[in-house]
Amino acid sequence: MSGDTRERVDGRLLGIASVLVLGTFMASLDATIVNVGLRVLSLDFDASITEVQWTGTAYLLAVVAAAPMTGWLGERFGLRRTWLGAVTVFLIGSAACALAWSIGSLVVFRVVQGLGGGLLAPTGQALLAAIAGPGRMGRIMSIVGIVPMLAPVVGPLAGGLILRVADWPWLFAINVPVGLVAILLARRLVPTVPPRDAVTRFDVRGALLLSPGLALLVLGLTELASDRANAVSTVPPLALGAILLTAFTRHALRGDRVPLLDLRLFATPPTRAAALALFVAAASVFGTMFLLPMYLQAGRGLSTWDTGLVLAPQGLGAVLGSLVVNRTIDRFAPRTLAVTGVALVLVATAPLTQLAALSDGMLAGVLLVRGLGTAMIASPVLNLVFSTVDRALLPRASSAFALLNHVGGAIGTAVVAVLLELRLTVEAPTSAFSTTFWCVLSLCVMALLGALRLPAEHPSRGRGALTRAGSHPRPRRGRAS
Repeated sequence: MSGDTRERVDGRLLGIASVLVLGTFMASLDATIVNVGLRVLSLDFDASITEVQWTGTAYLLAVVAAAPMTGWLGERFGLRRTWLGAVTVFLIGSAACALAWSIGSLVVFRVVQGLGGGLLAPTGQALLAAIAGPGRMGRIMSIVGIVPMLAPVVGPLAGGLILRVADWPWLFAINVPVGLVAILLARRLVPTVPPRDAVTRFDVRGALLLSPGLALLVLGLTELASDRANAVSTVPPLALGAILLTAFTRHALRGDRVPLLDLRLFATPPTRAAALALFVAAASVFGTMFLLPMYLQAGRGLSTWDTGLVLAPQGLGAVLGSLVVNRTIDRFAPRTLAVTGVALVLVATAPLTQLAALSDGMLAGVLLVRGLGTAMIASPVLNLVFSTVDRALLPRASSAFALLNHVGGAIGTAVVAVLLELRLTVEAPTSAFSTTFWCVLSLCVMALLGALRLPAEHPSRGRGALTRAGSHPRPRRGRAS
């Protein structure tokens, strides 16, 4: 499955990529698609907006709790089987959500959906990387790398379109036929990637520290973003989450076995730089997609549908950017592409600090450029990581970088939400939003600093660099500790 850089990306590999991307896109889309239906759900279930918001929060918490399990599950059961299982769990949760009879039942079913969704993106990326091999890694990553960044743009538009022609259950029911097609195609097209011969014992202690710690951290950040007036109530989950994650870090670095999330994957400077660039880029993208819809609806009085149309050029820019990356990723170093992408995002973010001077047309142009730049960041970073990590560690590497995207997005959203709340007390709405975008601009500068630390050379086609840096003792056979 591997080969040199001259390997051709044929129709078979594109078909496999399309199937796996379909699963990833469903899961990523469901993190935001329900946001446009909050008012509809509130009226239908006679629930407060705060109660209804838990439908989004519960999904996100389940995603970040499940994602760290990807590495071990992929090693134990094989990536293909894990991916098919994740799609199945996601579809069961989706069907149950469509049949929910109360806001409480919907929240519970969203957790089920999120558990499957949290496994889909990292498993799909790792599976595709293993099938493509290093010679075709860059070009195929240019296809899948934009999905996490594109979903927050497409989600509100897709949700608005569905609610224009159907009732709210179809926000979830639409996943069922799409997912069934993905399963059938995957069973036909996607080859089996054998699991590791020596399976590490499941890190029970790490699971008890990491998944709850991440969930509490994201819960605190999400609550901080949605209810800034009661910021003090977010202190306990944030503090407890920080304690659990600190304990996990000590456990992961000092333990004598492979931890649930292998922090030694970040031992080499290129990987640390890649992690920083991707983390801050996610904070910038999700922070912007929190601010802009709110501004367009509250500041300019646009409907949900019209807001989606104004934001659509960012998605178009991302598609164009992925085409550019597909043609250049094997010729240019990760730093060249990522720095170019971050620079475009930075240049396109600067006008957002002067929102009063932007017409809808100018805003659409700015977002087109921003989407173009965004698509040029994730793919080179993932190509760098997947091209240098040992094949056996692909599931764990994919899991780690998927978590960076989720946590970076949550932190970025919380930071801009708090800043916006503070500015609204002393400024008019448009000025407050403009001032808050200075924060997003600073995130872009931080992402640029991270991108500048990426390697100036193209990733080596030889594997094992990250394996040596993050080596562990010989794995012991078994299923649980």
